[in-house]
Amino acid sequence: MKRKSPAPRKTVDKSLPLLRLVVRSLDEKKAEDLRVLDVRAKSSITDYLVLATGTSEPHLRALRVELEKTIDAAGEPIVGVESVDGSGWTVFDAFDIMVHLFTTENRAKYRLELLWKDAVEVPVAGLLVGPVKRRKRRKVDNS
Repeated sequence: MKRKSPAPRKTVDKSLPLLRLVVRSLDEKKAEDLRVLDVRAKSSITDYLVLATGTSEPHLRALRVELEKTIDAAGEPIVGVESVDGSGWTVFDAFDIMVHLFTTENRAKYRLELLWKDAVEVPVAGLLVGPVKRRKRRKVDNS
């Protein structure tokens, strides 16, 4: 008698709660052309790319500040932020999630969607609904 192999376990995507928070915060701050690409099968450095457009340099700054607050409040580390005033492009590295914020001109110029055309696009609408588990920040006892 042949022994059945165990059914494969479903893997839990540990990045999903933070991804939902990031997408919601960008949506609430009126980021345009919001897209999420699942690059887990294509990249060894990140799981998701989030691409969004700001309408101006001040809007990009507002999006950057909001993302910093959101990621920090979730208790997740920000590995790096690359942003030069007037460049029209800001990159957030939150390890499992990379966020690229562009002005309209730079979004059209760099066309990251085409660079990652083999990635799976994640429907943004699905990320804007449903529960989000927020991690509680640890309180530091200074006594």
